[in-house]
Amino acid sequence: MVRTMSGIQPTGNLHIGNYLGALVNWVALQQQYEAFFCVVDLHALTQRPDPVALRRAVREVTIGILASGVDPDRATLFVQSHVPQHAELAWILSCLTPLGDLNRMTQFKDKSGNQPENINAGLFTYPILQTADIVLYRAERVPVGEDQEQHLELARETVRRFNHVYGDTLPEPQVVKSHAPRVMGLDGETKMSKSRNNEIGLFETAEETLQKLRGAKTDPARLRRSDPGNPEVCNVFAWHGFFTPAAQRAEIDAGCRSAGLGCVDCKKMLAANLEQVKGPIRERAAVLREHPQRLDEILAAGAAKARAAAEVTMELVRGRIGLRAAAAGSGQP
Repeated sequence: MVRTMSGIQPTGNLHIGNYLGALVNWVALQQQYEAFFCVVDLHALTQRPDPVALRRAVREVTIGILASGVDPDRATLFVQSHVPQHAELAWILSCLTPLGDLNRMTQFKDKSGNQPENINAGLFTYPILQTADIVLYRAERVPVGEDQEQHLELARETVRRFNHVYGDTLPEPQVVKSHAPRVMGLDGETKMSKSRNNEIGLFETAEETLQKLRGAKTDPARLRRSDPGNPEVCNVFAWHGFFTPAAQRAEIDAGCRSAGLGCVDCKKMLAANLEQVKGPIRERAAVLREHPQRLDEILAAGAAKARAAAEVTMELVRGRIGLRAAAAGSGQP
C-alpha cells in the first residue's frame, strides 16, 4: 500500500483546531493508506518544555489521538523519540540542505516571535527534522495544513537533491489537503493555538465550551441583535460548517441575515453541536486514562513497527552515502 505519515506536537491539550486540522484526516487516511502517525516530542524540545509536563503531554495527546478514532490495528502510532532513526536521518539531510532554503522558511520568523527569549537552532532546522519524519517511512502522501505547505515543498526539494546526488533512492511526497487547512481561534484573527489562549479544548466539558464561546468574536459589523449579520465573515459560523448539520446551518444563516437569530443563540447551538462530537471523545479518553498499561502497549508496539520500517530506509540511505554497506540482499551498491 501507499504510505502516509503525519505527526502532532505534544505542546498542550488538544483543541478543535488539532481535531479538524489533523485527527479527522488521520481517521480517514488510515482507511486508504498504510499509515504512520506519531507524537513529535523531539520537535517540542524547541520550546524547552518542563520534562515532567512533556511526558504527561505525550500521553494526553496519544489518548486524544486514539479517542478521536485512530485505530492502532490499522495505523502505526508511536512517539518520535522512540525511533532514533529520526534524528540520524535529520543530520544526514541537514548536510544536504542549503542555508538559503532554511532562510526562506516563514515559520521560523513566526516561531521566533512567539518565544523571543529562546530563539534556538532547533527552530531554524525544524523543517529538516520534519522532512526526515516523512522520508524515513518513504511516505508518498502527506496531509498538511496551510501553514505547513512551505515545509512540504522543502521536503520535496530535499528528496530531489538527495536523489540527484546519490541516485534514485527516496520517493517524493505529495500533498493530501487537510480537512480544515486553517482553523481560526476564539479571537477570529489568529490560528487556534494553546499558546495564544484562543482555543476550545477537545476534552473540555459542555459548560466550559459554552463559557469560552461567549467571548468568541463574531461578525464585527453586527453591534446589536437587531443588526442583520453576515455569516460569511463570522468565525463562529465558520465553525458551524464543521460541526452543524447542513439543514441547521441554513436556518442559522437565514436567521442571522434577517436579524431573527442573535449571536448568543448561535453560540449556544454551536456549543450543543460541539458536545455531540466532543462528549464521546471525552468518554473514550477517560477509559484510556484508566488503563495506562494499554496505552504503553500500543506505543511500544507502534515504536517497534516504526523502527523496523525506519531501519529499512536507513540501511539504504547509509549505503548510498557511504557510511555503511547496504544490507545484504538489498540489491543496492
